[in-house]
Amino acid sequence: MNVKKILITGAAGYIGSVLTRLLLIKGYEVLALDVLRFGGESLLELINFPNFSFIRGDVRNKELMDSLLSGVDCVVHLAAIVGDPACKKEPELAKEVNLDATKQLYDLSEKRGVERFIFASTCSNYGKMDDSDGYVDENSPLRPVSLYAETKVESEMYLLGQDKKNVCKPVILRFSTVYGISPRMRFDLTVNEFTRELAMGRELVVYGEQFWRPYCHVVDLARSVVLAIESPEEKVAFDVFNVGDTRENYQKQMIVDELKKFFPDARIKFVHKDEDPRDYRVSFEKVKNQLGFEITKTVPDGIRQIKEAIEKGIISDPYDPKYKNI
Repeated sequence: MNVKKILITGAAGYIGSVLTRLLLIKGYEVLALDVLRFGGESLLELINFPNFSFIRGDVRNKELMDSLLSGVDCVVHLAAIVGDPACKKEPELAKEVNLDATKQLYDLSEKRGVERFIFASTCSNYGKMDDSDGYVDENSPLRPVSLYAETKVESEMYLLGQDKKNVCKPVILRFSTVYGISPRMRFDLTVNEFTRELAMGRELVVYGEQFWRPYCHVVDLARSVVLAIESPEEKVAFDVFNVGDTRENYQKQMIVDELKKFFPDARIKFVHKDEDPRDYRVSFEKVKNQLGFEITKTVPDGIRQIKEAIEKGIISDPYDPKYKNI
C-alpha cells in the first residue's frame, strides 16, 4: 500500500504523541486529531514539521470526521476513554467514544475509500485466563471484566464482522499494559507509578502482587502501529495481533524485584488481594512470526528512564494531576 497521508485520532495522547513523531520522521503526512482533554503540549514542537497538521476536535463529530478523511490512506484510531477507572467514572462517554465513534469512523473511512483502519485494542480483553500456568493468544476466548474492555471487544467484533471485500481493511492491535517516557507523560500506569514512588523516596504499597500482566514500552507499541501500516495487506487485513513480547509478562512481585535493583533501600509494603478479576499471561508469537515485530525496550529500561527523568529534575513534579487520566 502506497501510504502517504495518515489520520491519527488521539494524537496528543500517551501513545499518539510518540507515534506521531515516528511517522513524521519517516516522512508521512500526518493529520493529528485530538480533543485535548489533557492539553496539547505533547504536540507543540511538531508544528515545526511541514508535513504535520493538527485539528482540535471530537471523534464523535460525524461531519468533522467525514471532512477530514478526504485523501487519507490510513486511519490509526487511538482516541478513547482509556482504562478501567476513567471508563467507570464516565460510562456513557466511554461507550460513545470507545464504541459508537469507532463504528462511525470505520463506516466513514470505508465510504471515503481509506485503505487501512488500525484499531488500538487491549490485552485486557482476555480478562482472567483458565490455565494459570499457560498463555492466552489471539484465539483464546475474550472475557472482558470492565467497561473499558467491553467497549474494545465490541469494537473488534464490529470491525472484524465487516465484508472482506471492503476497501477499508481493519487491523486490530491488542496492546500490552504500557509504560515508559512519552511527551504526554502518565504516572497512573503500574511501572511508571511504582518507579515514581521509589524515586521520590516514598513507601511503595503494592496490591495483588500475584496477578499476571504483559508489559510493553510506549515506543514499541508505537512502532507496532508503524509496522501495521507498512506491512503488506495480506499479512494484516482483518487480523488481530497481541503486541508485546512473551518474555515481558510480569507479576507485580516480579516488577518489584526489578525495582529493587535500582532502589536497594526501597520501602515496599504488600497488601494481598484476591478479588482482581484480571489475570492473564499473553503469547506474542504471532506478531513476531507473522510481522517480524521485536521489542527494543524492556521493563528495566523503562524503570531506568523514569528514575533518571525524576532524579535529574526533567520531570519536576511527577504528582501533577496532568499526569493522570482521571
